[in-house]
Amino acid sequence: MLIMKSCNRKLRNGMLALGLAILIAPGVFAQEPQTASEPTPTTKFGIKGGVNLTNLYVSDVKDENMKVGFNAGVFAKVPMSRVVSLQPELLYSQKGSKLTYDNVFGSGEYRFNLNYVELPLSLVFNVAKNFNLHAGGYASYLVGANIKQLKSNGDINTIADLKADDFNRFDFGLLGGLGVDVDNFTIGARYNYGLRDVGKSGNLSGNVTSDSKNSAVSVYLGFGF
Repeated sequence: MLIMKSCNRKLRNGMLALGLAILIAPGVFAQEPQTASEPTPTTKFGIKGGVNLTNLYVSDVKDENMKVGFNAGVFAKVPMSRVVSLQPELLYSQKGSKLTYDNVFGSGEYRFNLNYVELPLSLVFNVAKNFNLHAGGYASYLVGANIKQLKSNGDINTIADLKADDFNRFDFGLLGGLGVDVDNFTIGARYNYGLRDVGKSGNLSGNVTSDSKNSAVSVYLGFGF
């Protein structure tokens, strides 16, 4: 628990540092093109996919473990200037966490698999040749939820019966990241910080996840054309 809280603090501090860098970057690197071989940035459409490392912050569980999933979808990159581009995306993104309970509801270990259709929207700042920083937000809709029971003493088996309708369908949050563009290829990493509770208040999902929110680190590869 202490390790995960420390990790969350480091991720939040990293986002603050990234935000500061984004604020000062346009004035410092105002003459940098989008890529080394592209002196005039052009609109691109593309596909992307990668790996999600996700977690839920839950205050009343004994242990938390990162869950591995994937993200895949399409994106557009629309230049607003030589320095700044607008990048909307449409993704399928797997989130969730593995949680170990030992509290008033009982004890057990469960994997929360939460699958979203996600709409990230970010500003892309070209801070150097082939290198950029991203900042923005996302909105998403929960299209599927599957709770897998890994270990249990039988006290809270009903957790495994939770479905998508038992959770808050809509989620939203902030994002920050970095990317490297080489010709039509892009590779990058991003952190999504959820701002809405995953579980519904007054529902079993709200009781067992408390005030937890989505937290996701994504690493991706894309191709634009």
